Amino acid sequence: MNALVLVNGELNQPDALRERLRRETFDAVWGVDGGSRHAAVLGVRVTTVIGDLDSLPPDELTALGYVERLTFPTHKDETDLELALVQAVRRGADRLVVVGALGGRLDMTLANLHLLAHPALEGCRVEVWHGNQTARVLRPPGGEITGRPGDTVSLIPLDGDAAGVTTRGLAYALRDQPLAFGAARGLSNSMATTTARVVLARGLLLAVHTSAGGKEGDT
Repeated sequence: MNALVLVNGELNQPDALRERLRRETFDAVWGVDGGSRHAAVLGVRVTTVIGDLDSLPPDELTALGYVERLTFPTHKDETDLELALVQAVRRGADRLVVVGALGGRLDMTLANLHLLAHPALEGCRVEVWHGNQTARVLRPPGGEITGRPGDTVSLIPLDGDAAGVTTRGLAYALRDQPLAFGAARGLSNSMATTTARVVLARGLLLAVHTSAGGKEGDT
């Protein structure tokens, strides 16, 4: 199941996001509390609203029409986004596209990106879209990144050092080498072909793909 998740953060390059979304078909659209407002801007219809609903007034919730509501208490251990991602996977989602996860609060931005490494999401492909940028986690044995020559690709260790990293299709190749947690060695590589391959023996990598042409953003 392919699902779109709308979060109450910033919409970077909304025109680019609308163009990307037009090329997709989603089985469900999850509005994470106030993130439900983004549906009108992006031209999609929310099917499920989830969260404590502290940032979505009753009149705005009513304006969404008939939608499923999954309501949780304000005082809880998880963020609304964490609840949405885990619930979507429990319902059979094998790919999630998350929009609006980044914004002005540094703590929330970092926490939302780290959610990509949540153990409950291990079997699901979760992508964070920010305009023409795409972030997702690569687990062993690795994965592919598609785009265009000249696109920027960064590989950032998330869970300590990453080991046995080999890349193909990137301008600056790694050959069975480590990427140290906290170091910037994996930043700002460049795609040499339309498909790059990353092989990973141990650890987690946050792969961030940025389109050079401003039209493609798939990874």
